[in-house]
Order: sequence, then structure tokens, then C-alpha cells
Amino acid sequence: DPNPDLHALFLEYNGMFFEGRLAGCEVKWSRRMTLCAGLCSFHPRSGFCSIRLSEPLLKLRPRSDMVNTLLHEMIHAYVFVATTARDHDDHGPLFQSHMHRINQAAKTQITVFHSFHDEVDAYRQHMWQCDGPCRRKPPYFGLVKRSMNRVPGPNDNWWADHERSCGGGYTKIKEPAEFTAK
Repeated sequence: DPNPDLHALFLEYNGMFFEGRLAGCEVKWSRRMTLCAGLCSFHPRSGFCSIRLSEPLLKLRPRSDMVNTLLHEMIHAYVFVATTARDHDDHGPLFQSHMHRINQAAKTQITVFHSFHDEVDAYRQHMWQCDGPCRRKPPYFGLVKRSMNRVPGPNDNWWADHERSCGGGYTKIKEPAEFTAK
């Protein structure tokens, strides 16, 4: 099936691999998420759990990539919901034991990372160039690429380091054609 039903797969895998423990977890496509293939968020106070999969990144990939990404996020959800583990954000031994268990049982290829770098980069069409010394230094050469039109600045976690080590300012050098036309 080239267009699998996300909710149907979630229900099937919940019963097959997660003892039905994820029944209270929502799963949905995200049209805006372009930097990662999937995301699982959990709110301990309310117990609310949400899995989002990137429609832009996964829609052009093979079905197996969607399945592997869904199962990856479901493992995160299971660790949140069904265990007392504190290492929710990482891919530690508990996550990896479930990953190996499911890969063996279902012949899937769930990993702790994705290889959709070209797809992620394709969505990063807003680009800024620094005019300071960092423009001559690898690995970034003063370039910032983003999927959204947000100028580099104090809200970026790396900004203070950039101010100290370079001090340069950013100028926009590229944007999507349809953005320019507006």
C-alpha cells in the first residue's frame, strides 16, 4: 500500500508490539514539521502523549520509512507511558532493547537516526550569510539555512557563542521563489 493509513497502522502495532498500552496516545501527520521525520511528546502531569510524523519528509519516501519512523516514535511513547524510566529523550538501552525486539519480530529496520538529510535540506530554502570571520571557517562557513523565514538572532541557542567568537551580522542571501513573489 503506497498510502498506508497512519491510524490503522498505529492501532495494529500498538496491539502487536506494545500490549495495547498506547491507546491514549494520539498519532497524526504534521504538514509543518520538516527538520525531523517524527516526534513524540509526553506531558507527565496530564499523561498526554502525542506522536507526529512529518508529511513533507515521509510522503515521497518508501512505505518502509514511514513504518520504521512510526515504530521508532511508538517506542518513545511506550517508554514514556509504560515504564518509570527517566531517560525519555534518548535512545538508551531500554529504547534499543525494544528497537531490537521489534526489528527481529517484524523484520523492520528501526534505527536511532534517519538518513533523510537531502529531504530535510530541500525544505531549508531560507539562507543567511554572516559577514564576520566565521564565513571563512568550516563546517558552516557562516551559513544558516532554515525552513522558515526566521533571521538568526538571540533566540538561537548558539547566538551568544557566535557574538563572542565572530560578532558578524547576517544578511539573507536566498529564499524560495514563491516567498519572493508574495
